[in-house]
Amino acid sequence: MSSPAIIQLDQVYAHPPAAVWRALTDPVLHAKWWAAGDVRPIVGHRFTLDMGAWGQQPCEVLEVEPERLLRYRFAAGTLDTLITWRLTPEGSGTRLTLTHEGFNLDSPMGRQAFEGMKKGWPGVLERLGPALGA
Repeated sequence: MSSPAIIQLDQVYAHPPAAVWRALTDPVLHAKWWAAGDVRPIVGHRFTLDMGAWGQQPCEVLEVEPERLLRYRFAAGTLDTLITWRLTPEGSGTRLTLTHEGFNLDSPMGRQAFEGMKKGWPGVLERLGPALGA
């Protein structure tokens, strides 16, 4: 069995943590830079993200520290990976660290998702920047 794979990326935004937090947790803003869905910063909250060709992906919020940390299980029952967003103040801006982990590289779907997300996440994080000014 292969060990689980991890994707980790950092991006610094010129906006304070409150603005980045809002983009992560406000469904209207979230839909502008990544996917539509009723994401909320409430532990135990269940929601789906519309991933287009990948379908509706069920998620569950596992951990919340306002303006610091949001962790949720992504694609519960299918891909079963974890997405963690960490926000760290940096000057007048925010360093956002994304960790996407738990891919099962022993399954074709896990390998495909890992390779696809590894290539896709940088573009998603780039789209977040313009959404912060909305």
